[in-house]
Amino acid sequence: MAVVGSASLGAEIAAARLLAPYFGASTVIWANTIATVLVALSIGYWVGGRLADRDPTPRGLYRIILVAALLLGAVPFVADPLLGVAVDALDSISAGAFVGSLLAVLVLVALPVLLLGTVAPYAIRLAVGRVEEAGRVAGRLYAISTLGSLLGVFASALVLIPLVGTRRTFLTFALLLALVAVVGLAKRSAVLVPAVLAALLAVPVGTVKAAGDEGDRILHEADTEYQYARVVEDEEGRRLLELNEGQAVHSMLVPGTVLTENIWDEYLVAPFATRATPPGRIAILGNAAGTTARAYGRLFPQTRIDGVEIDGELSEIGRRFFDMRNPRLDVHDEDARPFLRRTDERYDAILVDAYRQPYIPFYLATREFFELVRDRLRPGGVVMVNAGHPEGNDDLERVLGRTMAEVFGTVLRDPAE
Repeated sequence: MAVVGSASLGAEIAAARLLAPYFGASTVIWANTIATVLVALSIGYWVGGRLADRDPTPRGLYRIILVAALLLGAVPFVADPLLGVAVDALDSISAGAFVGSLLAVLVLVALPVLLLGTVAPYAIRLAVGRVEEAGRVAGRLYAISTLGSLLGVFASALVLIPLVGTRRTFLTFALLLALVAVVGLAKRSAVLVPAVLAALLAVPVGTVKAAGDEGDRILHEADTEYQYARVVEDEEGRRLLELNEGQAVHSMLVPGTVLTENIWDEYLVAPFATRATPPGRIAILGNAAGTTARAYGRLFPQTRIDGVEIDGELSEIGRRFFDMRNPRLDVHDEDARPFLRRTDERYDAILVDAYRQPYIPFYLATREFFELVRDRLRPGGVVMVNAGHPEGNDDLERVLGRTMAEVFGTVLRDPAE
């Protein structure tokens, strides 16, 4: 019961992480994930009671656990192609994140969680020998299951996902379930299931990710605490940092130059909108692998930079693959808004590069956030926000512009791309 409980809630945490690259991690996404898991468990309880009365044998229970292990282990391998197709299809009919995430969770995790839900009533049916002890037995089993669920939540969120990634989190819980089933079934043929799951645990991260363009070479890939990241080198020798589904480039290294012919070049010019000399100190909120910081180090070597990046592994990738070695760069591996609240520094420019749908943190787009930004600017300082948007739709830019206009006297839109 403890293993089943931990797998149920651990799968819920991992499922929300699996959806984040495609639909974001808003409260709507979490609500859909939690609701789907609760509905699946409820149906599982009902089905489990009927199955237990029909076949009240340990073998029947362990067969269910074995099938659940197989389905849970398959989730991360079918998720990437399935979610990619789902996003494209839903975009074509203008369906939002609510519908998309709900359907995705239903398809991916509802069935294995439903099967795990059948275990509780099945186990109670088998454990109760006399009516007089039914309450005590049921209470003990539910207590064990709940403690297992608590362990699954913390193990997945604090240990497994940060250390081994989302895919291996699913596989770890699936393997534990399969081992329980094999011990209970005591059949040699059942050993094949945990053997396959153990082998899949050894498959390198990114093996089932979509390949890059022809001629591209993958230099590095990792499942960080926050996202999937990979470094790709194209035929021209440019290095690109791709995150999650790889639909955007988050950092770039061009051989022989610090210029990119992309958004990072605009960060070099923005401070000169209000000044004739290079800025003395800037903050980059969303430093990624340090493309802007590297350019400043080459072109304006006296500028002091605070590079803020919530994902510390991207900073390591920057040092290793993107020549992020500006001696006047101080890297802060933390969230942007708490950093601004904590720091006493004042800046000539604050560059916000933490937006891209569906990853826009709402707390970095509010009036209160921009008031905090304003308070950290020196007189004459500027703030530049990179706001990506769907093709042909500039609603996000307009809304952000109106919000910023409540704080700043001058707000200009530059549709550069």
